[in-house]
Amino acid sequence: MAINPSQGSTAGGTAVTITGTNLANATSVHFGSKTGTITANTPTSVSVTSPSGTGTVPVTVTTAAGTSNPLSFYYIGPPFKSNLSPITGVTAGGNTVTINGTGLTTATAVHFGSATATPIVVNDGQLTVDVPAGVGPGPVSVSVTTAGGTNNGLSYTYVDGPTIGTLNPDSGGVSGGTVVTLTGTNLNTTQSVTFDGAAAPFSVISDTNLSVVSPPAPGGTSGPVDVAVTTTGGTATDTDAFTYVDGPGI
Repeated sequence: MAINPSQGSTAGGTAVTITGTNLANATSVHFGSKTGTITANTPTSVSVTSPSGTGTVPVTVTTAAGTSNPLSFYYIGPPFKSNLSPITGVTAGGNTVTINGTGLTTATAVHFGSATATPIVVNDGQLTVDVPAGVGPGPVSVSVTTAGGTNNGLSYTYVDGPTIGTLNPDSGGVSGGTVVTLTGTNLNTTQSVTFDGAAAPFSVISDTNLSVVSPPAPGGTSGPVDVAVTTTGGTATDTDAFTYVDGPGI
């Protein structure tokens, strides 16, 4: 005989199929000292729902002709999740999250709110998963489903990407040092501001305003440059948003 799957949740409820011969009219299927619920039966198979249990137990099928040889069934407890990293990401999804815990070997799904993704199991204590798209910004619960069940307890926050509206002033000297007010949206989690790749000092005033100090012009030459704002929600780039100008000469 064969049993599939050969493992399931300690809470019971796993759909198990036992295949073999002379299995017609099975009267019971025992998982150790407990009896499973038979849901279908043919001469070569018995479908049964496992009862609750722990550890490794022998599984036997009983018919009017007697009781079969035992097969092993392994009970698995629900997973435990200790943390995930990172804990935020873009609403569009796509970034990779690492989840640490125990009992993760048989993980088949990770749920981010109502969205589901398939994980890559690294080992019993760790898995990685590409975050699915969210329905909108904000926190969602994260749960992992394994052969042992589903466990909640972690949270992930979706963040909308930033936008850039205006820069005031939108020009300044090539030596830098111009204080610029940058307006836009979703700026609270700003991590960096660059002028053609050159990092600019900044302060977050509000979700719609940044105070930025222009760096020296890249290459020391005048002309327009792209301004980019990076937040936990992504990067927004405004092409030719700031113009470096040469100072007066005598």
